[in-house]
Amino acid sequence: MSQRTVIGVLGLGEAGGAFSADLAAAGAQVRGYDPAVPAGPGLVAASSEAEAATGADLVLSVNRSAVAVEVLEAGIGALPEGAVWADLNTASPAKKQRLAEIAERRGIAFADVAIMAPVPEPRLRVPMLVSGPGTARFAELLGPFGAQVEVLDGPPGLAATRKLLRSVYFKGMAASIVEALEAARAAGFEELLRENIVADLTRAGESTVERIVSGTYRHAVRRTDEMTAATEMLTDLGITPNMAAGSRDLHARLSEK
Repeated sequence: MSQRTVIGVLGLGEAGGAFSADLAAAGAQVRGYDPAVPAGPGLVAASSEAEAATGADLVLSVNRSAVAVEVLEAGIGALPEGAVWADLNTASPAKKQRLAEIAERRGIAFADVAIMAPVPEPRLRVPMLVSGPGTARFAELLGPFGAQVEVLDGPPGLAATRKLLRSVYFKGMAASIVEALEAARAAGFEELLRENIVADLTRAGESTVERIVSGTYRHAVRRTDEMTAATEMLTDLGITPNMAAGSRDLHARLSEK
């Protein structure tokens, strides 16, 4: 690249810290700002969102959904024409659309970016989905630094939707496994249940999803009673039955159809 790409990184925690370090090592000029984390070696330390965004070709907002709007409003006014504001926070599609509308009113292209795997191992090479008006420019700017970007043809919120739908499945499954193992530990059967879970996941194949879905609908009435009993058992064991109670309620709803 004939001219150094200037990238502002807002949020220097696990993801932002890894991305900013990799980008700086690859030759970008990185302006980092985080009110709680100092900028690491190779970064230009900024004292505010606006200072980090000043003169940047791209800003990566990598903090939390709760502050995404506040951070955008604090920094976007410092961006030059043609720059991109990329929100990498795990936020709802509606919030991504709101961020895009604020950016549009300021004349700045917005990119909705979804990080699709844990960051620590692949770091900047973690798979990302991106949608919105700043999509092409985002990929153009980050691609040369090794970022793995899948471009989606759609509005802001599409990348977030794709990520969160998977989160409902995967994080829900993970939470159920954690809850079940806590209960099994309290009952004295943790290793046995762990072996059962490993065996079930190992046997999973192409037909597993359809079998699970069809069985859930077909046996909803019986499984409502089963999960009611499981909820009572966990309560008796001193385990808060968040996932078991949710399963009970879902089966009860399906049994009414």
